[in-house]
Formats: sequence, C-alpha cells, structure tokens
Amino acid sequence: MPEPTVTYTATPAEKAWQDHLLLNAFYGVLDATPRRTPMRELISTVLSHRTTHRDEELAYNRMLETFGDWEGVLQAPTAELAHAIRTTRWPDTQAPRIQEILRRIKAEQGEFTLDFLADWPVEKGLAWLTDMPGIGLKTASLVLLFNFQKPVLPVDTHVHRVAQRVGMIGPKVSTEKAHHVLLELLPKDAAGLLNFHKHNYWLGQHICFFAKPDCPRCPLKGFCNYYLEHYGPADVAALASTPTQWLGEKLH
Repeated sequence: MPEPTVTYTATPAEKAWQDHLLLNAFYGVLDATPRRTPMRELISTVLSHRTTHRDEELAYNRMLETFGDWEGVLQAPTAELAHAIRTTRWPDTQAPRIQEILRRIKAEQGEFTLDFLADWPVEKGLAWLTDMPGIGLKTASLVLLFNFQKPVLPVDTHVHRVAQRVGMIGPKVSTEKAHHVLLELLPKDAAGLLNFHKHNYWLGQHICFFAKPDCPRCPLKGFCNYYLEHYGPADVAALASTPTQWLGEKLH
C-alpha cells in the first residue's frame, strides 16, 4: 500500500485526495454498478436509520413478503406495516413515512418508479427527494449517487467522524454542511465519490470508532490530526505496521 505523501499540515483538499488514494489501495476500488434498484435503495435507506444492516434487511424482506409489492405496502394497515418492520429503530414512525413516500411517488409518476431522476439535474433531484417525509440530504445523495451516478457525496456519521479527525473538515462543520464542504474538495466524478463514501464509511465502522478508535491499524495515520494528537507523528515503523487490507471482514 502506498505511504502518505502529505503531512499533518496539508490542506483539507490534499488530505481528502490522499485519503481517497490510500483507501482505494486499502479496500480496493469498488465497481459503481448499482447494488439495488432505486426504489429499494430509497426505502431500505429510510429503514436503516439507527438500525444495523442485518435488521434493516430483515425489515425490508418481511415487509415485501407480508404485503407482496409496493401497492400492497401502500394499502396495508399502518399498524401491520409497523409490525412487519419492527426490527428497525422506530417502526411506528417509519411505517407512515414509507406509505406517504409511496403515495406521493405513485401520485406524481403514476407508478412506483424513480427512473425519472436520471434525467433531472442534481439540485432538482435533491430538492424533490428531501421534500419527502423522513428523507434527508444523506438518503437523497445515496440514491442519486448509487443509482444514477450523480456527482454528490453522502455523508453519514462515520464519514463525518473520519473527515473531522483527519482534518478534512473543521470541528464545527455539521454533518449536513459536510456534504457540500467535502464535495468541493474532490473531483466531481461519481465513481470516485462512491468509493470515497464507502471506504470512509467502512473505516468509521471498523477502525475509526466513535470511542477508542483503533488508530494503530489505520492507513491514514501519516496525516491524521487525531493520530498526531494522541500518538505523535507516525514514524516509519508505525506506517509499516498498517495492514494492507481487512481479511475476513464483512463489509456492506
């Protein structure tokens, strides 16, 4: 894996680019082929709020197994839908939100589809999606990036935490604002932005924990402000001890 070519005093843009290069080598470059249909990406992301991937998948599968299709979900008694998605964090809140999202999509498009977003400008797509109940900038950006290769950057708590600790964004930059700040530091290339998002998401999940981050295993230690503050400058031995990849780690 390449060693960092920037230092702790590098600019945020330099750190963002080096982060991108190092994590490409650390995790491997991802194919930008959509992992899910647009409708599934949207509804699954709504279900995923403060919920584990396993429980999100369980809720989604139970929902479709119980009600058959999107029309069935829309017409279901809300209490029964909440029961079907009970493995999510707030099923009683998410159930009516999902039905309202489905209701609006069908009313505006005549069917349950988001394919029209492919032809819309980014800002129009973001505005339309975030006008839906329970859909914020992160969810809207995920759908536009993952399914329609729009040049946007989703920022969740993991990406936000890594970016702040490394020094790509300041300590007072909110998660919402970070969507715009980080995007300005990187090339407007959808495939690259997808890799940046997923790689930093995984780093936050498995190394850069909220509590007790595993800094010695991190490939970004050569220019991370948090590492410098807690361990001092990374020497040659510290950089060499970084594993080239996670083995046997289940990533999603």
